[in-house]
Amino acid sequence: MKIVVITGMSGSGKTNALRALEDIGYYAIDNLPIRLLDGLVELFSTASGELKKVALVVDSRTAGGTASEHALASVPTALEATRAGGHDVDLVFLEASDQSLARRFSETRRRHPLSTDGSVEAGIAAERQLLGALAQAATTTIETTEMSVHDLRRTIQHAFGGSEATDHLSVTVMSFGFKHGAPSDANLVFDVRFLPNPYFVEGLREQSGQDEAVAQFVLETADAQAFLERLESMMEFLLPRYETEGKAYVTIAIGCTGGRHRSVAIAEHVAETLRARWQRVHVRHRDVSR
Repeated sequence: MKIVVITGMSGSGKTNALRALEDIGYYAIDNLPIRLLDGLVELFSTASGELKKVALVVDSRTAGGTASEHALASVPTALEATRAGGHDVDLVFLEASDQSLARRFSETRRRHPLSTDGSVEAGIAAERQLLGALAQAATTTIETTEMSVHDLRRTIQHAFGGSEATDHLSVTVMSFGFKHGAPSDANLVFDVRFLPNPYFVEGLREQSGQDEAVAQFVLETADAQAFLERLESMMEFLLPRYETEGKAYVTIAIGCTGGRHRSVAIAEHVAETLRARWQRVHVRHRDVSR
């Protein structure tokens, strides 16, 4: 069986992630008590092929709606036992900044599950402590602070969209602007602010790195060519080793000042190059519209 266990902070998008997996054929279960995992696996292992992919959420609502540190601490051990039984298990931890989580609870007017006195901030702090072991045990961590619902859906489906690909590693190449903050969920971060900036070239400022004129300006410099040659060589070395170690999802972040010109052009080129080897390559331009 392929089992994707979704956990993480309340408000980080677990429900949307579960729905995204359900839409691509996973049998979805929300808020499963971990003590029921063995029985679930046994049931589905003898079922038809339609029940060979399962997605479930395990979080701070476990143990009958009461946060139980003991119950959550047992999750990594339970998952290891399931892996030992021959099943493919991923533990996905969804993360977001405290400010983002508080804003989402304010917008939806929902009560935080660990807030005993009505304070969302106190609930978030308590939950971070409670979920520490799960965060450490996660095979994939996804930072959703800057993600829309659609971004998260694409990311989840891209990472766990099935076994039809010849490789199982999903690669996201992200462009971003350092003035908006470096992405906390990236595995590899590269700074291309050493390249000439199209922002200061008349006629290019209003365009982005997705436009041919800007891309040509950035990519045809000697420094860009030298950087890309070294970066592509590094990816040829690193990505197969990430896959061998069982990673399902790798994010390569490329940053410039504003995230609109240089990083976008470089990210597009890197993604196109990687597609020659890796079937699941996704490009995300975090700040291109800012």
